[in-house]
Amino acid sequence: MPSTDVLDLPMFQPNDADAATVRDYLVSLLSALWEYQEDFSGKRPLGNSGWHWDLMYPLVKAGAISGTADENGGVDGCDLGAGNRLILDAIENLRSERVTP
Repeated sequence: MPSTDVLDLPMFQPNDADAATVRDYLVSLLSALWEYQEDFSGKRPLGNSGWHWDLMYPLVKAGAISGTADENGGVDGCDLGAGNRLILDAIENLRSERVTP
C-alpha cells in the first residue's frame, strides 16, 4: 500500500488524538512533541500507553498488514514489522508533501 494511501486511512475507532485519519494522528503526535518538548512522554504522548496500536488498527482493518482487529480497537497477532515500515514510510511521505499557494 502506498504511503499516501496509509496517511489517508480512516482511524476506524475512537483514539486519544481524536484523529479521523492516520495523517491526523501523526500530526497530533508531532504537535504534542512540540507543545510538551522536554516533558513529552514517549510512553504516553497522547495520554495512554500502547498508543502505537492505534496506528496498527487501521492498517489491519484496511488489509495493509496481516493481523486480526476486533470491534473495540484491539489488534491481535499483526505483522508489527510491516506496520512499522508502513508508518515510517507514511511519515517520510509527509516530508515530501508540499502545499502550493
